[in-house]
Amino acid sequence: MSQTKLRSLYRAFLRELPPRPLLKGPRSPLHAQLRAEFETAPTDRSAAHSAFHGEQYLTYLQAQRMHTTLLERYNPNLAGNMDEAERIRLTARRVGMDLPVEFEEGSEGGNDGKK
Repeated sequence: MSQTKLRSLYRAFLRELPPRPLLKGPRSPLHAQLRAEFETAPTDRSAAHSAFHGEQYLTYLQAQRMHTTLLERYNPNLAGNMDEAERIRLTARRVGMDLPVEFEEGSEGGNDGKK
């Protein structure tokens, strides 16, 4: 396997890892293991086999990231940081309904019982 292909694969893995501030500490254990795997010089046959598995794993990581992104976008209530009223409003909107505006005491523009 060519060095440019391996370098490209390594950089793609780094893009999938969570970002870390530059020079703020040691690499994560996952990053250190990944770097060690790419630094070793295996035989040509095992390099092609390892690169194939690396590409498969990279595809899996990209799919997981996309799945998480889509879940957050289309199901915001799964995050657990939504209040009950907002969750009910969004559930009603999902089935095509809009909730009526609730009456509040002392609000302007409402009917005060005067004719």
